[in-house]
Amino acid sequence: MSLKAFKVPTQNASAQFVEKKSRFIGNIYKIETAEEAADILKSMQKQFWDASHNVYAYVLEGGIMRFSDDGEPQGTAGMPTLDVLKKETVCNVLCVTTRYYGGTLLGAGGLVRAYSHACKIALDAAGISMMTPYAGASITCPYPLLEIVRKQYGHFEVNESDAAYTDVVGLDLTLPVEKLEGFRAVLTEVTSGQLELQLTGERMFPKPLREPIIAE
Repeated sequence: MSLKAFKVPTQNASAQFVEKKSRFIGNIYKIETAEEAADILKSMQKQFWDASHNVYAYVLEGGIMRFSDDGEPQGTAGMPTLDVLKKETVCNVLCVTTRYYGGTLLGAGGLVRAYSHACKIALDAAGISMMTPYAGASITCPYPLLEIVRKQYGHFEVNESDAAYTDVVGLDLTLPVEKLEGFRAVLTEVTSGQLELQLTGERMFPKPLREPIIAE
């Protein structure tokens, strides 16, 4: 069964703004497990021990989701944060928004907008990448065909991770799964069927979709 692509934050990032004297600090973290999220939350609560609230939401690949309003009125903080992550269809992500209360009530609608915005600008600062399934493959290539094979790499995003030179050349390659059959067909054509592509497994690698945006 082939691995499936999914979106993740490109990097950890932070962004903040002030709304009616309340300071909101949004933080995005790349995570892979609920335990990792819990460890980050403990660290954040220690770091921002004097904050009014440390609201969070996270989504894991596979569908696990959690959120907390951390003392804000129900439905005004954690769920809006989660809604932003779901709308962006990003996973393996934790957003923690720290609020320092400035003395002016924002109301339910104001809180929803503020926590949504904090998550959005932090996610913009992090950027988004697509975790893409790549196929591992190997080729045993006679020397006369080596340059012919290598000329095909650019058309199919092939990366040559290793080459072993003996009486022939053993090539270890990776390329996006969706380009595998096209690469195989071209190899058969340009080498008149002399080479056989052996699959060695699949791995996930990130491909940037949206570059990080640094707030001015």
